[in-house]
Amino acid sequence: MWGRVIDQVGPPPEGVRFLHVCDRGADNFDVYCHLIAQRAGWVIRATQLKRQVRTEQNETLPLDQWIRRATCLGTYELTVSANAKQPARTARLEVRAAALAMPRPKAGVSRSARETGLETIPMWAVEAREVSPVPKGVEPLRWVLLTSEQVATFASAWQIIEYYEQRPLIEEYHKCLKAGCQVEARQYQTAGRLESVIGLTAVLAVRLLQWKHAARTEPNRPAQRVVPARWIAALRRVLRCPGPVNTVRDFFRALASLGGFLGRKCDGEPGWQTLWHGLDTLHQCLRGMELNEKKCG
Repeated sequence: MWGRVIDQVGPPPEGVRFLHVCDRGADNFDVYCHLIAQRAGWVIRATQLKRQVRTEQNETLPLDQWIRRATCLGTYELTVSANAKQPARTARLEVRAAALAMPRPKAGVSRSARETGLETIPMWAVEAREVSPVPKGVEPLRWVLLTSEQVATFASAWQIIEYYEQRPLIEEYHKCLKAGCQVEARQYQTAGRLESVIGLTAVLAVRLLQWKHAARTEPNRPAQRVVPARWIAALRRVLRCPGPVNTVRDFFRALASLGGFLGRKCDGEPGWQTLWHGLDTLHQCLRGMELNEKKCG
């Protein structure tokens, strides 16, 4: 699957660098062969930490053991949200990087990978590992990323980590497109019609994602800088218990209330389905306002 997607994207144009960011499902030799064939780079989370790799000293060691030997390039702090298993905390992570060569597996390699003639693929490993987690008993964070990019400093390692941090945002967009805009629920019988509706709902998904991101990162930003003033006015008219809709967070939660969000303390933040229903209701209200303002004769 990953190889087909990489081949469909194809090689980058002149003067451009493509960097594929993938989760652990893409960590296999075949995928790296496809990436090299398409002249593309990669940042892929390692899943096989016990796999044998070749070091710069031509030793053969497990990936886990080799990255642990590397010198710490620096540290950073990360705020970890609470979940059912552990409380919120501030994690301190150490960053390491090491060059390696991944040998071709003896079995389980596709014909296309064998035809490339690649016996080893050079790359770098970047590790971010939590040290001395507090409180005791929590599972320490750890990511090991494999990349085609050279990583010799903390700044270059940090850039690789930042590349990978974009992946959850992309997954959130697809969740918004599927669960929120309900693309999979459309009952079209041909691919062409489905592509057309995806093109339309993709714009809405991006807009919903922007609002959600702004409500979390800039909750006190004036709403009129993000959405049309007419939308804010429509919300004030439609809501049964009108309240202030001055900030991005006010608009975000008011929009969700049109979709059934109650806004109780125990409810948390609104989900994609309530936001989608709220946006659909708001659009109907806007169309009604426009028809009411039209003069006959």
